[in-house]
Amino acid sequence: MKIVDDTNPIPKYLQISTWLKELIETGRYQKGERLPSEIQLAKLCKVNRATLRQAVNELATVGLLRKEKGTGTFVSAPAPAELRQKLEHISSTTDLMRDSGIRQNTRILEKRVEQAKDEIARVLFLGSNNKVFLIRRVRIGDGTPYIYEESYLPYDLFKGILEMDLTGSMYKLISEQFNIVLARCQQTISAVNLNAKIAKVLQLRENAAGIFMESLTFDENSIPVEVLYSYHRGDTYKLEIELGRYHAKAGELNFTT
Repeated sequence: MKIVDDTNPIPKYLQISTWLKELIETGRYQKGERLPSEIQLAKLCKVNRATLRQAVNELATVGLLRKEKGTGTFVSAPAPAELRQKLEHISSTTDLMRDSGIRQNTRILEKRVEQAKDEIARVLFLGSNNKVFLIRRVRIGDGTPYIYEESYLPYDLFKGILEMDLTGSMYKLISEQFNIVLARCQQTISAVNLNAKIAKVLQLRENAAGIFMESLTFDENSIPVEVLYSYHRGDTYKLEIELGRYHAKAGELNFTT
């Protein structure tokens, strides 16, 4: 099997970086080991050195490789495990990491009360009392920052929350401490390039690929209780969606002779 497929629309350097990442993930190259030289790798992949160097730089920016001048390129860390989410029901990051075998912890970046911006006030139906709790967190797995989160909660519903432990599942906290049934969630998902601020938190280069998810969660009375903006690393986050049978709509088939 070719490492680089000339017919593949994916850029050659990304094909090579994916291949190198797989070598690290499968343990072929361990932390601290030196990779073959650029000349050797370029010859093996049948590309020029500039393309090979671009592939190596791609992994160096996310911390998997480090380049030492005059010495070579070394594996600096094992590749982070993939975080897989099945879009079946409401699930917390804490549960997703546990189910993926990832040891998780959370760093609180900011927590405070503020006046809600117009868009937040609108989707949460805040009315005249438009104060919200803002909680910014970074979710970390096995030492790697996976997700940057901004959570907005109606002030009247969650008084006292800032004095609670905010390092675990927010959904569990809302359910158990405030006796709120989380009945459904609307999510909008899009591909983004991470800005400098968020990329720095996730230990990535500016404009690195990411996944943005906007989640609006409702209680059993269809009252919105949280708006969550979350930014996921594009190299670790996977969505799994299971679809049912396809049914053609009546009247849509149009055959001509």
